[in-house]
Amino acid sequence: MIDLQLGRMSPQAADDLVAFDREHLWHPYAPMPAATPAVPVVSAAGTRLTLADGTELIDGMSSWWAAIHGYRHPKLDAAVTAQLGKMAHVMFGGLTHPPAVRLARKLVDLTPGPLTKVFLADSGSVAVEVAIKMALQYWRSQGRPERHRLLTVRGGYHGDTFGDMAVCDPVNGMHHLFGDVLARHVFADAPPLGYDTEPDPAYLDGLRALAREHADEIAGVIVEPIVQGAGGMRFYAPEYLQAFREVADELGVPLILDEIATGFGRTGEMWGCDHAEVVPDIMCVGKALTGGYMTMAATLCTDEVAQAISGGEAGALMHGPTYMANPLAASVASASIDLLLSRDWRSEIDTIEAVLTAGLEPARELPGVADVRVLGGIAVIEVDEPVDVPTVQDTAMAHGVWLRPFGKLIYAMPPYVCTEDDLEHIADAMYAAAAEPRP
Repeated sequence: MIDLQLGRMSPQAADDLVAFDREHLWHPYAPMPAATPAVPVVSAAGTRLTLADGTELIDGMSSWWAAIHGYRHPKLDAAVTAQLGKMAHVMFGGLTHPPAVRLARKLVDLTPGPLTKVFLADSGSVAVEVAIKMALQYWRSQGRPERHRLLTVRGGYHGDTFGDMAVCDPVNGMHHLFGDVLARHVFADAPPLGYDTEPDPAYLDGLRALAREHADEIAGVIVEPIVQGAGGMRFYAPEYLQAFREVADELGVPLILDEIATGFGRTGEMWGCDHAEVVPDIMCVGKALTGGYMTMAATLCTDEVAQAISGGEAGALMHGPTYMANPLAASVASASIDLLLSRDWRSEIDTIEAVLTAGLEPARELPGVADVRVLGGIAVIEVDEPVDVPTVQDTAMAHGVWLRPFGKLIYAMPPYVCTEDDLEHIADAMYAAAAEPRP
């Protein structure tokens, strides 16, 4: 049974839940049945997750970078509750509603100036799919279907659907298994590592040469600004992002920036592109958009892109999800944006960066640690060999923290509202996980 008042489950109920989960529920990038039992969570509040046995863990992941305000925030709860009393959902084909319009206004105001047209999608992967379609339709509408490939970089990650997988790293990424059935795009090398490093002229020359070689077939340039997220948590210098903008301009194609992980302040600027003072033609946002409450993302574009698409043979952007512009998600997204702007979020990110930088500095001396890097609200310990995920999770939980490592990375992207004590616990847990002996 579940004790709703205490927020815990009986041991038998927890065992039954985990057993059914393991036999019947797929988890992200996991086998069936699961190799390792999932950890049962019964509630969450503030920066903490409460497990079935009553244990509380500081969430170092913000539920995969989305719950920037923590959990059960009263203003976000109120936004969902109020909208639920009006309507949970209505189709967006031929209809509109106040939550969608209100959110679109906020996004147009908050994103770089020329981005005035908003497509409200139901996930980050769909937002990137829509961005790719925009770039392709932009050229098909102008009678140039041969411009059908995107220029991107290795080390990137843009989602799990087929269009997205085709612009993820084709060799070292999570989707190399599908390489023979994906669209073939044009890949430059990953930008050299290091936010503060001087740009490498040879890299820039190679990027421009590659772009010129494929100039007649490139439909757009797509990259993650400043931080390559799930492809390796790599930080690169703003000058490289400026170079991507210049290459797109030289080719006369849209620049697509995937801000799904970097947007809403995570890197220390509202948008990753702000570090380089670059403005895209198409931008994808998601994850933190709803404060981790509901699945929603958005793709924004310029008037020029929208007009070209709408003036073509199709006469419309050819995409339309069933749950497009869901009123519940749109309502909480607007509330999340208001909440973010009501606080000194820059100071919060500065605190995360400072505390995690100091707390992780000793990890540089650990055997097997290849790099330690922190930028804004992102902290990474990279080790020489792939980590054992269950071991890292168990070590972190023993320190009162939830972490979910991948590959060679032990990392954290905590809620912005973490206290300094929370952050010190997260740093201690990351250090302890990195110090664990590896095979």
